[in-house]
Amino acid sequence: MARKIVIKKHHKIGAGVVVGLAAVVLILAFLVNHYWSPILAKKVRSVVLESSDSLYRADFSSAELHVLRGQIIFYNITLLPDTAVYNRRVKQHLAPNNLVSLHVKRLILDHIHPFTLYFKHRLDIGQIILSAPELDDSYQLNHTKDTVIKDHRTVWQKMSKSLHSVHIGQIFLNDVQLRYKDYSGNKVAISELKEMNLSASDLLIDSATQTDRSRLLYCKDIVAELNNYKGTSPSGLYNYKINHLKLSTLTSRLDIEGLRLSPINKDKFFYKTTKDRFDVYLDSVQLNHFDYLSYHKYRTVNTSCVIIKKGRFSLFNNPNKSNKPGVDKLKSFPHVALSKLTTDIRIDTLLVRHLDVAYSEYNKKSYQTGTISFNNTHGRFLNVTNNKAALFKNNICTVQLNTLFLNKGELNVSFNFDLTAKDAAYSYKGSLGPMDLEDINPATMPFAMVKITSGTEKRLDFDIHANSTINKGKLTLLYNNLKVKLLAPDTNLDGFKGKLIESLYANIFILKHDNPDKEGETPRSFTINYVRPKESPFFKTVWNTLLAGIKPSAGLDDKKMQATQAQLTEHQLNKQNRLKKRAERKQRRAEKKRQKELEKAQKQGN
Repeated sequence: MARKIVIKKHHKIGAGVVVGLAAVVLILAFLVNHYWSPILAKKVRSVVLESSDSLYRADFSSAELHVLRGQIIFYNITLLPDTAVYNRRVKQHLAPNNLVSLHVKRLILDHIHPFTLYFKHRLDIGQIILSAPELDDSYQLNHTKDTVIKDHRTVWQKMSKSLHSVHIGQIFLNDVQLRYKDYSGNKVAISELKEMNLSASDLLIDSATQTDRSRLLYCKDIVAELNNYKGTSPSGLYNYKINHLKLSTLTSRLDIEGLRLSPINKDKFFYKTTKDRFDVYLDSVQLNHFDYLSYHKYRTVNTSCVIIKKGRFSLFNNPNKSNKPGVDKLKSFPHVALSKLTTDIRIDTLLVRHLDVAYSEYNKKSYQTGTISFNNTHGRFLNVTNNKAALFKNNICTVQLNTLFLNKGELNVSFNFDLTAKDAAYSYKGSLGPMDLEDINPATMPFAMVKITSGTEKRLDFDIHANSTINKGKLTLLYNNLKVKLLAPDTNLDGFKGKLIESLYANIFILKHDNPDKEGETPRSFTINYVRPKESPFFKTVWNTLLAGIKPSAGLDDKKMQATQAQLTEHQLNKQNRLKKRAERKQRRAEKKRQKELEKAQKQGN
């Protein structure tokens, strides 16, 4: 019995100690929350104010400290710019290009040590979680390089009077709602992102990391992920979408999956504009050693290597575009277009893998649309840049392409573009492997109204040097047994009908059916001297330059074609004259016959 009394007494004492400790903890928690919140708020305000040179002000409505859990919860956090300070810096040419504001309903800090913060002035947090933060970011190009500020102190030096160090293990921003305004163009471009997550690891600001360039915003790694980003271009002609985007500052790598640029309905598109119509889908785009900080500050694209894998690129030449002789289409040339971009670009290497490219054009003479395709294209572009410093070191962009022409013949082409030449100088050479010439009909029929009925192409070699006005070079086309059928549009059947006489004449008197003419002979090669019309864009210029060598290879040079056309015209005129004379003779015979019948009838009447 005595033993039971002792045990009960111990239980009561233990329970009393536990209750007492709980009461002390609760009282301390109440006192800490009551007095800690304004102290912490003061600390936060001063640190943000000092570290941003008074540009930003931070505040929150209240905070809860849970001592046992080592957790602090902030409510209604705001980070707002001081517009008066910003406008003053704009006038002083010291304002940043990006201005942000942030609102978070609740922020949780886990594994925090408040006494370390208060007594040792070191902020150490294990994890920060921001749920559904609302972030506004506006971009205005105030300067193109880092401005000179009188205060050269680092962030740590600015805050060291209040805090000796700041360390945060993990930062998570889930379901971020980002509203982005870009004022750099003629119109304000507004983007809204909803399915975005941000995370950062090992944020450390102290005397050792204040000048550590391996960290971005003092973080070891910042990862941004975006899903199902959709939008419409300012012109309303295109819709764009990105399935998934991921950026890691630790690896300096940007990955984009499912990039799509889709034009609106074809009829509506060509009704609204005379520009060409693009349709682009890229399965994946990878940017290695991507300088995100430069892009964020100045909208410059600086990356060591871009890799594009799988996709398609289609261009439809607008049939409603005006072909005014005075309008120069030189801007369609790749190196000229690159030089005209306002965005500073520096790409050391661009690799293309498994890309299908197609060019389509409506021919108003044939009433048909023709398409030239380059399938399973692989390519390497070196020194893609309009950066002045980079161009001073190297002004040549080289391109090597391997593709299947019309998905049949293997085509290898290399380009050299002079990125600083005032006359837009460039050169290209390449070769096309064997293919059945009948496979070219999808292009020759709508474009040239010629159907190849037989023929085998063995090899095509070309070497061209060009600029904005003239294209010169050499071309050799080896082929056998070429025969064609000339066509005319047949509007009733929405197709073509054959020109029998013209086709026979072309095959018998014009075409050279083989090159070389006989086995063992030296093949014919042709010198090209093609003068580019100002209204001719890049792709059309390259195509017409090659045709200027291909046509005479088959006996279809301009002089011979003109002479042949003259002969055909004379033949048609002679035929028409013969038919006319035949009709006149027939008419005279009929007239004589009627006259005789009339005279016979008169005699019988008498």
